[in-house]
Amino acid sequence: MLQADPGSAGGQAIRLGLGEVHTVGSELAEQVEAERTRGGRYRDLADLARRVRLAAPQAEALAMAGAFGCFGIDRRSALWAAGVVAAVRPEHLPGAAVGICAPPLPGMTDVETTVADVWATGISPDSHPIQHLRDRLDALGAVRIDRLDEVGRRAMAGTARRAGHRSDRRVDSLDPYDPDVRPPRVLVGGLVTHRQRPATAGGVTFLNLEDESGMLNITCSEGLWARYRPVAIGSSALLVRGRLERSPEGVLNLVADRLQRLTLAVPVVRSRDVR
Repeated sequence: MLQADPGSAGGQAIRLGLGEVHTVGSELAEQVEAERTRGGRYRDLADLARRVRLAAPQAEALAMAGAFGCFGIDRRSALWAAGVVAAVRPEHLPGAAVGICAPPLPGMTDVETTVADVWATGISPDSHPIQHLRDRLDALGAVRIDRLDEVGRRAMAGTARRAGHRSDRRVDSLDPYDPDVRPPRVLVGGLVTHRQRPATAGGVTFLNLEDESGMLNITCSEGLWARYRPVAIGSSALLVRGRLERSPEGVLNLVADRLQRLTLAVPVVRSRDVR
């Protein structure tokens, strides 16, 4: 849902509902909301536990999702308390829940927080799995997707000048189909979000690659797909080398000449593949 958020860049933020959290579902989410409407805001985790009956898996999932952060509790402390929260009943006296306050615990790392988000909700609203690999990708010379356009234009300008084109021509005026302007070869790493082989494509397979900055269309020839098929089908993320090209409509594509499995630090949902 879209809500006002003074801390966000646009003054608004999209928030996941409690029903999107693993094991919670719409029925429990509605109970939490109805009880809040009836009895007012929850004062703390113990108050929530007394007023809404949570099973242990539900309390753990809410803790993993960071849903208890509104009480000033980090995710590790909330996980510590989840078992106690699930055992609290409305008839219990306030303050009788022993162990709901966790001892000092180390906070989650950025990778662990992303893992917790993906496990609890299927997505990570604050980070992207590729973001945690950026230092490694930079060391390999991989280019962020949002920088490919600039990299491509600069490389094309350089090859055009070496081929004898006027040096004063604007980079964006160069013809990407000019045989003297060789498309640049680049390396890109990202998640595979789609695989598609249209019947009219003559054996060509198309991939969509996504990193923390954007998406890129990847074109795989029939021969390349056959050579790298196990990697191409079995990998959630790929390191792709190829040559940039721009379609007549201005869309940037990468014609792949090598595919390599990219090992992720966090789990991801499966790609949506279409035949």
